[in-house]
Amino acid sequence: MPSLDHFITVFDNSLRTLSGVYGSRTRPYPGDAFEKPAFSESQRRHVAGLIRVDHVGEICAQALYQGQALTANNQEIRDHMLEAADEETDHLAWCKQRLNELESHTSLLNPVWYTGSFAIGVLAGKAGDGWNLGFVVETEHQVESHLDEHLAQLPEHDQRSRAILKQMKDDEIRHANNAQHAGG
Repeated sequence: MPSLDHFITVFDNSLRTLSGVYGSRTRPYPGDAFEKPAFSESQRRHVAGLIRVDHVGEICAQALYQGQALTANNQEIRDHMLEAADEETDHLAWCKQRLNELESHTSLLNPVWYTGSFAIGVLAGKAGDGWNLGFVVETEHQVESHLDEHLAQLPEHDQRSRAILKQMKDDEIRHANNAQHAGG
């Protein structure tokens, strides 16, 4: 059973995730290595839409991991979920920064997405640690596929967004592999 301290931590993370106050990033912004590309208005809106969807995906990932960590039976599994959630915080910050660069905004429905994903995470955790880890593996494979689709839709000259999505994809692959090795 999770401690009161853990409940408070999960609640704090929920507020930070939904308010856009992610704390300090531990890794540099992948887009910094590239110049800001020039876009037509329709390209800018298209790229912003893709990145907004990716940001929503990261909101959902935070919620899933937090819900799964809250109900994990094994402390090692709980720690694995919290470590992955911490890394996903970088993804949230990167997507938000890219949206700001594109003069756009995050989804207004983020609280709805977070709540639904948190509930799914709680249910996955309640199903048992093996199921919990298997859920992570499959979710990360789906995210990897989704990121590939977005990479294919980005304008070729938008190396800034590409760098962000490629790093996110590499991280998602690692999360899936870690969950697989942990028993998923």
